[in-house]
Amino acid sequence: MVDHSTQNETFAEEEGYAVQFRPPRRGDEDVDMTPMIDCVFLLLIFFLVGSTPDLKTSVELAPARHGTGTSSHNATIITIANRGAPGPGLVYLADGKIGTPLPDDPAEQEAALTKAVRQGFHNGKTSVLVKAERSVKHREVSRVANAAGQVEGIQLFLAVFEIK
Repeated sequence: MVDHSTQNETFAEEEGYAVQFRPPRRGDEDVDMTPMIDCVFLLLIFFLVGSTPDLKTSVELAPARHGTGTSSHNATIITIANRGAPGPGLVYLADGKIGTPLPDDPAEQEAALTKAVRQGFHNGKTSVLVKAERSVKHREVSRVANAAGQVEGIQLFLAVFEIK
């Protein structure tokens, strides 16, 4: 059997040692805004990622400040397409992949490009528009542009096909 009188005495002794609370601090009354700012940014990111753009209300972009457009009517157009395999790009003397591409030999390509640009210049086409697919290497575009630029008096324009 358990002696309940001793248990009551120990509880009575513990009551004398009641929990004492600290007095509240004074002087630190500023609220820390860091967690609130973190929550606001997280909500902002959540709503930006969660929202789907409406394609019907697309934005009309302003024209470029440092570029000029050219008309395809007074330009010799050269198209560079990706081969899909290792090697140089396919070069066409047309607006798009029309006809047969120029030979892969760089010297033959350069001669054919210079001849086509010179002939276009004599026919009143004072500009050359080099169109390239997005995946074509810069060195290919530069090589074609250098060959076309050998004709004096032309303006050279570069364009990139956009993904449809």
